[in-house]
Amino acid sequence: MSFDTWLVFAGAAFALAMAPGPNNLMAMFNGARHGVVASALGGIGRLLAFTLMITVTATGLGVVLAASELAFGIIKWAGAAYLVYLGIKTWRSHVASASDDGAVNLPEDDLVFAARPRAFDLARREFLTAVGNPKAILIFTAFFPQFLNAQHPYGGQFAIMGVTFLAMEACVLLAYGLVGGQVKGFVRSARHLRILNRVSGGVLIGAGAMLAAARR
Repeated sequence: MSFDTWLVFAGAAFALAMAPGPNNLMAMFNGARHGVVASALGGIGRLLAFTLMITVTATGLGVVLAASELAFGIIKWAGAAYLVYLGIKTWRSHVASASDDGAVNLPEDDLVFAARPRAFDLARREFLTAVGNPKAILIFTAFFPQFLNAQHPYGGQFAIMGVTFLAMEACVLLAYGLVGGQVKGFVRSARHLRILNRVSGGVLIGAGAMLAAARR
């Protein structure tokens, strides 16, 4: 892959990464609720999912998925259902004001979005959200081959493009997390957090509905 081709690919990859999809919205809302560090930790799950998808594409299995209506439908509906589930759980999360001694007592089931979740849980949600969107792997299947040079081995070229794409995704998820982190400074009461939960929950439900309605 020539340097000029790589520059064009990097620019296109950054543009694709910047699109406000479910994962970017989740990164922004994680930043708003729990801070930039939480958003970055969650993004690890997204990067792992995209690494898996790029590997699948490189081995040719992406073409199989692209040709299979059944596989596409199963992944699409599972992903849509998961987004709606997260949206409803976020919307219904209870918020308690701090007591006089500064403690906040919440039922365990409400700690998902009221208190900062574990890094594993943040990453797991982003991972499942990414792999639940079959259009992502179709993008890799249609996008990456356009930049391949048939005169050179595909493996090295896919590796370069994969690392570049993941680097762009990492930059973008941090940017969305930073935007969300700016909102966190304005969330100073239980009422504000309740509003934020309902806005983010509504957006996640909407993203699930859009994914369910999406066609190939």
